[in-house]
Amino acid sequence: MGSSERPESSPPSRKKKYPGGARRQGGGGGYRRRGRSRKPKRCAFCVSKESRIDYKQIDTLLPYLKNRGKIRSRRQTGLCAKHQRRVAKAVKRARHLALLPYTIAGHAR
Repeated sequence: MGSSERPESSPPSRKKKYPGGARRQGGGGGYRRRGRSRKPKRCAFCVSKESRIDYKQIDTLLPYLKNRGKIRSRRQTGLCAKHQRRVAKAVKRARHLALLPYTIAGHAR
C-alpha cells in the first residue's frame, strides 16, 4: 500500500443540530400553535351562487384588497382558486381603467 492512501477511520462525531428530534428526522421539537382550530372559510361567491365578478363593482372588490391596495391571498380571503383568479383579474382590470389605485399612499417611513 502506498503512502497516498488514507487509513480507514470512522467519521468524527457531530453534535445534533436539533436536540430532542430533528426536523429533518421527522421528530417533534417544533413550536406548534395550540388551541381551537379555525373553521375553514367558505368561498363567498360559491355560497351565494354569484358567478359573475365584475371589475366595475368596486364595493365587491374592496374587501379583497389590503389597506395598501395589494390583493389579499386565498388564505386570508377564503375564496376558492377559481374565484380568487377572477377577483385578481377584476382588480387588475379596475386598476388599468383607473377605477382602483395600484397602490394607496401610506405614511412616510
